[in-house]
Amino acid sequence: MGNRTATRWGTLFVVPALLLTVLAPSSAAQELPPGGTFIDDDGSVHEGDIEAIAAARITRGCGDGGDRFCPDDPVTRGQMAAFLARALDLAAPGGDRFVDDDASIFEQDINRIAAAGITRGCNPPDNDRFCPDAALTRGEMAALLVRAYGYQEGGGDDAFVDDDASIFEGDIDRLAAAGVTKGCNPPANDRFCPVAPVSRAQMATFLTRAEGLSPLPPPPRPAPDPPVGNPDGTAPVPSEAAEVDTSSPDVVIGDGTPQSCTSDAVVDAVAAGGVIVFDCGPDDVTIEMTRTAKVFNDTGPEIVIDGGGTVRLSGGGRVRILYMNTCDPAQVWTTPHCQNQDHPRLTVQNLTFVEGNASGESPDGGGAIFVRGGRFKIVNSRFFNNECDDVGPDVGGAAVRVLSQHEGLPVYVVNSTFGGAAGLGNVCSNGGGLSSIGVSWTVINSLFTHNDAIGYGANPARGGTPGGGSGGAIYNDGNTFTLTLAGTRIEGNHANEGGGAVFFVSNDRSGSLVITDSVLRNNPSDGFETAGYPGIFVLAAGPPTVVNSIIE
Repeated sequence: MGNRTATRWGTLFVVPALLLTVLAPSSAAQELPPGGTFIDDDGSVHEGDIEAIAAARITRGCGDGGDRFCPDDPVTRGQMAAFLARALDLAAPGGDRFVDDDASIFEQDINRIAAAGITRGCNPPDNDRFCPDAALTRGEMAALLVRAYGYQEGGGDDAFVDDDASIFEGDIDRLAAAGVTKGCNPPANDRFCPVAPVSRAQMATFLTRAEGLSPLPPPPRPAPDPPVGNPDGTAPVPSEAAEVDTSSPDVVIGDGTPQSCTSDAVVDAVAAGGVIVFDCGPDDVTIEMTRTAKVFNDTGPEIVIDGGGTVRLSGGGRVRILYMNTCDPAQVWTTPHCQNQDHPRLTVQNLTFVEGNASGESPDGGGAIFVRGGRFKIVNSRFFNNECDDVGPDVGGAAVRVLSQHEGLPVYVVNSTFGGAAGLGNVCSNGGGLSSIGVSWTVINSLFTHNDAIGYGANPARGGTPGGGSGGAIYNDGNTFTLTLAGTRIEGNHANEGGGAVFFVSNDRSGSLVITDSVLRNNPSDGFETAGYPGIFVLAAGPPTVVNSIIE
């Protein structure tokens, strides 16, 4: 770079090269969150420079929330005044230099750069106006930066072919000689575009170079979670499987702040029963569960847990998240026939369950949710990275395990997602998504991807093996039961043994597998599957009923 001087309060002084190092952001400032400071500059070639001037407190963003930069908006002359006043730490002078900036929030910054000799106005020869709302051109920007940083060399270099008629040609050449600009038409860069407006993102790069800052590219922002359900699913939803109206709740978890939504609050609310909703603020919130929330069988009988689409319950990879068991005396026996009673009737809806872990639990399986007895349904919910024991012939249900339902009525799973993207799949010995014994399921407009059955040795376990490894997405065992898949996509799941998509065994051959309007694709079974039905192992009353579906 050429010699750098700055004009401040009408006096020229030389800024030592050492100061450039001092101006660089501290290491603490460089510890950026994923995606960086602003939400609207992801993918911009200028993002690292935007972060650099944000860390140096030259920019504060472009909106009231402080989370946007508006990188493609043109820089106004008023905004440029603020950038330079902050970058050079200019003191506030007395007086009012221009007549047209009284209503501008940048008036003091404009007066600062005027007092420092960086601007002369916008209406020569009078120059009693600044035009604070006008877009700054690249030529004007060159003049302001040359005055602000005192660049002196290269004034006659003629670096670009398109500025010969510009009154700013000398300043443009000085800016190029200082290494602050490279041109406007890469890779040739023989043009400067002096009358084009400067975008805020481009200005960030000019200021980063002028200040001697290092770009700070942030860590990538995590990919958004997959949405609930199969976006292509159009199967009708019966009324008994629909979302429950929670407009008149019995329990509200939280007082409008994320901090008020705690594990203890969830545990207490589930124990109390009734219709439960959350008030944790407008943004998504994750509640780290330190212990399992357990349903008491003498509450309800209707128990609805509604996350409103913003609540994520996390087991932290340590605990099962939710438990209901009508045959567990610790949760109160309410009938002499605990495996066949109509209550409690549990619904979870508009919730995300993550990192539940039932490894080593008794009863086993159900990393996110374990249910035995009563009735149960899942609506508009997601299950990511849940797990249960990694081996065992019959343990299963990394996400959900169900052992019995009243009168053999089905568990409904509606518009819900299990996995949904790489790195989010659920993993267990059997049944990465769902697992059950003697339970019917109706799965509607739902999505299963990237789930894995990782046990080995099948069921019954082969000699010398621990057993397991079947039903990458769904594992069903028992006698008389039905699995119905409607409008559902099961893709990219895996099983070490049988049924990369579905393992369905009706021991007395009285059960039924029904697949309508669904897609089952690319679900490898490393051990075995039923001929003609890729990804499926089925022993039932007959072959699967397949209507308007793809299995490949």
